[in-house]
Amino acid sequence: MRLITFQINGEQRLGAFIDKTHTRILDLTTAASTTAKPRPWEYESMQTLIDAGPAAWEHTNRLLENPPPECVMAAAGTRILPPLPRPRRMRDFSAFETHASSAGQVPDIWYRWPLYYKVNTYAVIGPDCEVTWPDASTEIDYELEIAAIIGKPGRGITKEQAREHIFGFTIFNDLSARDWQRCEFQAPLGPSRSKDFDGANVIGPCIVTLDEIPDIYALEMTAQVNGEEWSRGNTRTLYHSFEDMIVFVSASETLVAGELFGSGTVGSGCGMELGRFLARGDTVQLTVEHLGSLSTVIR
Repeated sequence: MRLITFQINGEQRLGAFIDKTHTRILDLTTAASTTAKPRPWEYESMQTLIDAGPAAWEHTNRLLENPPPECVMAAAGTRILPPLPRPRRMRDFSAFETHASSAGQVPDIWYRWPLYYKVNTYAVIGPDCEVTWPDASTEIDYELEIAAIIGKPGRGITKEQAREHIFGFTIFNDLSARDWQRCEFQAPLGPSRSKDFDGANVIGPCIVTLDEIPDIYALEMTAQVNGEEWSRGNTRTLYHSFEDMIVFVSASETLVAGELFGSGTVGSGCGMELGRFLARGDTVQLTVEHLGSLSTVIR
């Protein structure tokens, strides 16, 4: 499934792309109401569908296999929102060694623990949005990442069980004010406003479930700025897997459905590593194999 949240006539709906070109949408909120199977609340939002669990997901698959024609519409007539507009929690890990080493020698603890910081869930936006960059920052950067959406809560999860807790994947652009970040890193507290400003966390265009992805650890990733390729990488270079992240966090904390786990930046997947930054007016587009493309305009 390629699940989305979209808006039409001012109303927010749950939907799914029914082709890989993302040109047609099945309105799941409406389609589900035509059947007797689901409970009414299951299709109110992406979060309620995640909470509903595997039986609802299987029913959604069946709707997509035989979509009611009256519930299919052109994507061009809608506004695509963040697929999960308000994740219950967000963590961004540092799982790619090349990016971790770009700031100098990687400490031993990085290899032992999949380290992360907490992310501002109120700063989430979706595809094709404009971000007003903070006036006081001059070093505008993108970060080319993917993110897992947790679908099943749990604690003390083993590596063998971990994949069962993943609902799907999306693209994540962790926009970063690098000049602010350098100041913040003078204190051992991690990033704060350099990654928490309005619109800093871009996700989308959809959540792609695991059955649509042949191998999550073999996805080509690219970033283009105004149509020029700046970055290229692959998820095969992840040092810490998403399974490792789930095991690490759940060892001492209960995971909840609707959390987002960011991968961190793929090697060469940001301007900081390339010695160049974005400018106001630039359009940055992240593309990940099987997940789609995610564009953002900087103002």
